[in-house]
Amino acid sequence: MRLVFAGTPEPAVPSLRALLGSSRHEVAAVVTRPDAPAGRGRKLVRSPVGALADEAGIPVLTPARPSDPAFRAELAEIAPDCCPVVAYGALIPRATLDIPRQGWVNLHFSLLPAWRGAAPVQAAVRHGDEVTGATTFLLEEGMDTGPTFGVVTEPVGPADTAGDLLGRLAVSGATLLLATMDGIADGTLRPRPQPAEGVSRAPKVTTADARIDWAAPPLAIDRLIRSVTPEPGAWTTFRGERLGLGPVAAVPATEPVVLKPGELHVEKRRVLVGTVGAPLQLGEVQPVGKRSMPAPDWARGAHIEPGGLLT
Repeated sequence: MRLVFAGTPEPAVPSLRALLGSSRHEVAAVVTRPDAPAGRGRKLVRSPVGALADEAGIPVLTPARPSDPAFRAELAEIAPDCCPVVAYGALIPRATLDIPRQGWVNLHFSLLPAWRGAAPVQAAVRHGDEVTGATTFLLEEGMDTGPTFGVVTEPVGPADTAGDLLGRLAVSGATLLLATMDGIADGTLRPRPQPAEGVSRAPKVTTADARIDWAAPPLAIDRLIRSVTPEPGAWTTFRGERLGLGPVAAVPATEPVVLKPGELHVEKRRVLVGTVGAPLQLGEVQPVGKRSMPAPDWARGAHIEPGGLLT
């Protein structure tokens, strides 16, 4: 089939690579979000998907909005059979959805209808799902409501961060997306309506959502931190300044350390913090304007006195 691929961030790159490597399909163009300022110099930088398309010599379309008439005209002129989509980052309006004869086929990183929305992987980690996966489905105007073509499953490990899990799903999902394109081309694959039961939502995770409440149970804190690692990153405050946090570790129940929520306990090789239940051991921390470092190194430099608090 003649394809126009739509995607933006790094997790979409394996899917584009898989389609570029297929002898059965032609990637005629790529649609990605406009170049964005990045780094200290705030220079405009191509998205990871756009950079791969440039490398492959494929035309790159960067409409400000998929509803732009000029973009719709350009897409219609390319005349794709199908538009596979992975984390493009913008809603596709009906007039644009109708251009390819086989529609737009999205790779979503959850087992639909679970975790419809912008942050399905973060939601799976935060809520303690033991299994998640990826789904290919036909895009509609609703939020991830379209009929599905296929799924792959992926176990969620007890130490997985959202970044770990998304990295694996990006690879297995690329294989699923290619198989879906093959099945559509063969006429052997038909989309099936999503079940009415089991719908859950996964809205975008904000920086405010990533702030730690030390008056929560340790399991909930552990899951929250892993769910926002690496983005947007867990944080708390110490002495009125923001402190970034990496994943934490449980403290054995046999250890008689009792701390109130947020209270710090500094030892030579570890730093503990109190919760509403058992304490947790801090991992990497990142003070404002400094690099990430092991918690004991930070504590030595911060000269934490007994009773010091994270708030």
